[in-house]
Amino acid sequence: MAAQQQRRVPKRIAAVIVNSLKGGVVPRIGLPYITVGREREIAALLHDLDLVSEGGASFRFVVGRYGAGKSFLLQTIRNHAMGKGFVVCDADLSPERRLQGGNGQGLATYRELIRNLSTKTQPEGGALNLILDRWVSNVESQVTLEDGIGPDAPGFSDAVERRILTTIRDLQELVHGYDFARLLTMYWRAHLEGDDDTKASVTKWFRGEFRNKTEARQELGVNIAIGDDDWYDYLKLFATFLRGAGYQGLIVLVDELVNLYKIPNAISRQYNYEKILTMYNDTLQGKAHYLGIIMSGTPQSIEDRRRGIYSYEALRSRLTQGRFAQGGLVDMLAPVIRLQPLTHEELLVLIEKLADIHAGLFGYERSVTQEDLVRFLQVEYGRVGADTHLTPREVIRDFVEMLDILSQNPTLTVDAMLQSEEMNAPVQTPVEQREEAAASPRAKSVPASREERTDDFAEFSI
Repeated sequence: MAAQQQRRVPKRIAAVIVNSLKGGVVPRIGLPYITVGREREIAALLHDLDLVSEGGASFRFVVGRYGAGKSFLLQTIRNHAMGKGFVVCDADLSPERRLQGGNGQGLATYRELIRNLSTKTQPEGGALNLILDRWVSNVESQVTLEDGIGPDAPGFSDAVERRILTTIRDLQELVHGYDFARLLTMYWRAHLEGDDDTKASVTKWFRGEFRNKTEARQELGVNIAIGDDDWYDYLKLFATFLRGAGYQGLIVLVDELVNLYKIPNAISRQYNYEKILTMYNDTLQGKAHYLGIIMSGTPQSIEDRRRGIYSYEALRSRLTQGRFAQGGLVDMLAPVIRLQPLTHEELLVLIEKLADIHAGLFGYERSVTQEDLVRFLQVEYGRVGADTHLTPREVIRDFVEMLDILSQNPTLTVDAMLQSEEMNAPVQTPVEQREEAAASPRAKSVPASREERTDDFAEFSI
């Protein structure tokens, strides 16, 4: 029965699942077909969504080794959030995208988040104009239904503008709220007049694409532009605005915190960690509403006392687990969720699902038996170094590759492949883990640059 259900996966979605997993990345669609385990983690994050929808805010860190399933969990929550009526935006940090930077790196992260704005009806991103148009339609509908004024009535536009001013009054009380509300009003008037150029310019402003205030003033007549220092304030404004536009709130997903850990200069790292502290304090102290933030990183990027987030004492004291979360006891309501490896039983369920999806995609009768699946996992975890270096990502990648080869070579058997020398080779340290280790000064016998030497002195204390 399970096999028949898996064969119902549409081929377009099946192709994305198989190709993404073989490439070592998480598919953005089709996750419900392959989700296994993580029930407690998902339940905890879904509880956060309920809190956000009621006007609260939340902040979580998801911590796990490379390939342990951090990105998979984020994408799963992303799909759940969109299904519940939230707007979701996500971004991966990189050397060009940070939370704070002197060369526009913070603004670059904001632009990536807004570019990836997604809703249930537009899950692939680019939903900003859809959201703004829905807001206008909602206001017009409210005027028609509640005030009894039809679109053709003489006072319709004045009634809509009055309701808009009432709706955005809450925004004006927030930092930069007046300008944000002014831009929204400008968008409505451009919509009313059919002025597509002004609508495009307002959208450009919301995307943070004006380089400075002069450009914004010349094109829109507003003396403000979103910048490196205040982009997070605009995310808080967006969250409150989205609630008024008919959504449940805004969920922000930030992956690859390791790129903050890799910043060579200590002062630059501290500025980025200070921005995280600001976000964390805002959400927990009630200064943000309808906003949920989830960040993910490796254990070293979080817990390293020299370069990680824990090197910033104000964050370390807030995030370190208490004395009772020991000996296998886990607090899923804590700000840091540490991902445990998938069990062998959960991996068995996962690769069985993948075997069915693969067979359905390429149109053959599945020949890999339950015993073959068990044998595959035994061989994978019997390799030298599997206990410390083997991750679900590599197991899944090997399995999909094996299915590809078997489907292209009908005379080949599973036993023959599992007995090959390559399948029994020692597990290598993941490339990402080697890069992270290389980023640590402890791995360098001689500092490679002046900036790194500055780093060492900046962290020296007597």
